[in-house]
Amino acid sequence: MNNWKIKVSIFINYFLFAILLNSVGAVILQVQNTYGISESSASILEAFKDLSIAAVSFLVASFIVRIGYKNSMLIALGIVSITCLMMPFLNQFWMTKLLFASIGTSFALIKVSVYATIGLITKDKNEHISLMNFIESFFMIGVLTGSFVFSAFIDDLNPQSSAWVNVYYLLAGLAVFAFILLLTSPLDESSIKKESTENTLGGFNEMLRLVIVPVVLVFVASAFIYVLIEQSIMSWLPTFNSKVLHLPASLSIQMASILAASTAIGRFLAGIVLQKIKWLFVLLTCVVLAGILVTVALPLAKNLGNEVITGWGNAPIVAFIFPMIGLVIAPIYPAINSVILSSLPNRQHGVMSGLIVIFSALGGTTGSLITGHIFEAYGGESAFYFSLIPLTILIVCLIVFNKLSNSEKVELNNTGGH
Repeated sequence: MNNWKIKVSIFINYFLFAILLNSVGAVILQVQNTYGISESSASILEAFKDLSIAAVSFLVASFIVRIGYKNSMLIALGIVSITCLMMPFLNQFWMTKLLFASIGTSFALIKVSVYATIGLITKDKNEHISLMNFIESFFMIGVLTGSFVFSAFIDDLNPQSSAWVNVYYLLAGLAVFAFILLLTSPLDESSIKKESTENTLGGFNEMLRLVIVPVVLVFVASAFIYVLIEQSIMSWLPTFNSKVLHLPASLSIQMASILAASTAIGRFLAGIVLQKIKWLFVLLTCVVLAGILVTVALPLAKNLGNEVITGWGNAPIVAFIFPMIGLVIAPIYPAINSVILSSLPNRQHGVMSGLIVIFSALGGTTGSLITGHIFEAYGGESAFYFSLIPLTILIVCLIVFNKLSNSEKVELNNTGGH
């Protein structure tokens, strides 16, 4: 198989970063237990991760070709290898901030490089689509795996124990392995080296021109709000399971994997449904169902009784039902991304992808910070009831986005031309 080594390397890279990125929920819970950090203070970890992604994504849109895709990925793997090794030795809250800043910085390099590399190692559109789907599916496998990997290092009998940081030895080992594999994998980047290296500001200027187009403005608002909802739930679900449902810490993190699994299933099913039904109807139905699930599931968190929860077998029903919100919100993000990208000429897809990553990261940070403060002030149930507000706003955004995407395709295609 051609390019098999670089393909395997890309899969491992995405698997590793799926674990690292989505460990923020587990780490938010553990820094509260280990370091005595408040909910609002712990929520800042999301900002260190997402703001790093946003900032670096903005920069790499112009510099990535000059650095090279393989070199960018090697730099990313080198950074996380070092910071993962530092975590068990320094073992302080400030180190977790540095860790997630490095994870965000590295993931921005990895994602842009991986997406660009796929075009270099595939022969046609069908192979490109196939490889992209496999990689994204492998990312979800990493998310699921991460929940069980982190829970395996948690000592439920001693919640204040810092033994959980030893998981980073394992992750550092995986990062080093990925680095060596990539270093020895051939990748022909000669075609991209022919592009101009003097157009550094071009990417910035085109991004700024694109973002003021009305349909793009509504799109980034929709993406921002969606990720705000998704990340506020994903990052705080382990804490909700632990502090509201009174699950052991390891089980709290394991059961949060239900959200990742339901999200993966939701996106798979949406790929079938969206071939036959208009995207707006599907997404509006999804938002309404998400709102219904919130109002039905959260009351089940009251009056749970005094039974000691020891495992999946006697966990309260709400721990299984609420994470199923991933099933209904999952189709929203990929669908709106597809709509906006199909409205643009191919030459603007890279710049638009940068905007997607930037505003998604900002939405994730905002959602986690708001949820953390509400969680601390009013409790976990109120924090998740808050999602009803952005869900309502999202309905309006989707309707306006649909109207503008139908009427502004020609104007979009004429935007940012040189």
